Amino acid sequence: MSLEEQQNNPLHGLKLEEMVTELVDYYGWDILDAAMRMNCFHTNPSIASSVKYLKKTEWAREKVEIFYLSRFKRMPKPREDEYDIPPRKRTFAIGIEPKEPMQLTVESIHASQAKAASTYKARTSGGRHRGR
Repeated sequence: MSLEEQQNNPLHGLKLEEMVTELVDYYGWDILDAAMRMNCFHTNPSIASSVKYLKKTEWAREKVEIFYLSRFKRMPKPREDEYDIPPRKRTFAIGIEPKEPMQLTVESIHASQAKAASTYKARTSGGRHRGR
């Protein structure tokens, strides 16, 4: 992927340590733990240990990158055809700029997760008949 294609991706050129530091400085460990439910943000969290874990664990790194793009930079969600593209390789249309970070609390995250879980449950159980 060329430099020109990556110019409109806030992750381009951003080191993992810088990203984690920005997130911790803005949100703190409690919010990162609540939002992503990763042990590296829960048990004796540190920048160094989190970065070490995220470098080794691709799914976790991508989850943090998605959080960074969607909540911290408030960039648009990927289109359906972009879901399989890792966050670092996605691009955004020219003119789309990062916005101010989303204001989050542990309570707002838990409420959002509960709503998503009930929506998922309703969608997956819809049309099924329970035993008679």
